[in-house]
Amino acid sequence: MNPDVTTVDTSKCFSRPPARRLRRQAQDYHWCSLSMALQVRILALFLLSLCYGQSSQLHSALWRPQWPMLRVPVVLPQQTEEGSDPQFEAEAQLEVTSSCDPDCHKQAPVPSYWDLREYLSYETLYSNGSLMETTVGIYGFNPADLRREAAGRSRAKRQIYGPDSRFSIVGQDFLLNYPFSTAVKVSTGCTGTLVGDRHVLTAAHCVHDGKTYVKGAQRLRVGFLKPRQRDAPPTNRSTSAARPDKMKFQWIRVKRTHVPKGWIKGSTNEIGMDYDYALLELKKAHKRRYMKMGVSPPSRQLPGRRVQFSGFDNDRKGQLVFRFCKAHEETYDLLYQHCDAQPGASGSGVYARMWNRRRRRWERKVIGVFSGHQWVDRNGSPEEFNVAVRVTPLKYAQICYWIKGNYVDCRDG
Repeated sequence: MNPDVTTVDTSKCFSRPPARRLRRQAQDYHWCSLSMALQVRILALFLLSLCYGQSSQLHSALWRPQWPMLRVPVVLPQQTEEGSDPQFEAEAQLEVTSSCDPDCHKQAPVPSYWDLREYLSYETLYSNGSLMETTVGIYGFNPADLRREAAGRSRAKRQIYGPDSRFSIVGQDFLLNYPFSTAVKVSTGCTGTLVGDRHVLTAAHCVHDGKTYVKGAQRLRVGFLKPRQRDAPPTNRSTSAARPDKMKFQWIRVKRTHVPKGWIKGSTNEIGMDYDYALLELKKAHKRRYMKMGVSPPSRQLPGRRVQFSGFDNDRKGQLVFRFCKAHEETYDLLYQHCDAQPGASGSGVYARMWNRRRRRWERKVIGVFSGHQWVDRNGSPEEFNVAVRVTPLKYAQICYWIKGNYVDCRDG
């Protein structure tokens, strides 16, 4: 036996010690407990090592909702021609009216490849009033992949559901920091979200009523909240000093606006609701952090099945209003949720925060555009739904191309 190794008689661990050997038995109990605890710990680590290889992926999926990893199709311009000059006669509408409820959208026929090409073709409005029409080609997409199943059965009934759950964001420390700083004001009365150095995502109905462009669309501007500086009253310590007071908007002109034909051609039927989005390109770059876009996952895969967005609701003038709520019903193109909102929030980017496996970090991404309150008539009784347009793989490919100018940087959604 090695004299340097201490041995413990485990038979003494559970015997009652005589009084004269109490001190020696206490030492034996101490060694016994340490030895048994060490054995249990080693056994636990051994079992964990056996299970880790098989369960690590499942554990990650359970505790980290992940952005889907998919190959996005390609949407490329094929032909561009000059369009007729728009009249800019329509009034901006901050609420969308439709007679097609979720069941109606689910029962609509699946669009063909040629239908999708027509819907994803687009108009580009320039600040000088000229208009260009572009047809597109679609590659790497099978229309049979379109799904229109619902994720739930709950339906919204009002714009505000019970107690108002909206939060007014106040204070520069919040308003000027990400993600609230990505929300901007569109001069026609809507909200937009920064999705690029020069690009703002908003709703199509904020610039186009489905027939023509709205008043102010040619001279469209985007407002960024910034501190309002004013001179403080003279004091004994300083005769003149500037201090931050309330917030104000700093406006940047829009260079061009992209609107999908699905919104324009679909204005006389129910397909238009699915394409209620537009992209604005600013005349100069802003200096704020923007939010990336992502393909909308099924609502059941969202963290807590919840979405978030911030907007400039009309009933809270000059305030940025944040809300988060549970997503309920959905179609392939639309998401129905119970977020409290008022006119003015239309065009807000709906986003979620999930784990990016490639970058190994948490990321917020815009997965939809808040379209507003959908008013429908069900058997003679009016109902309302808060609706967001989902960023599908095809819409992601189209909007990403508008931003990047190429499809190579748009393959991973």
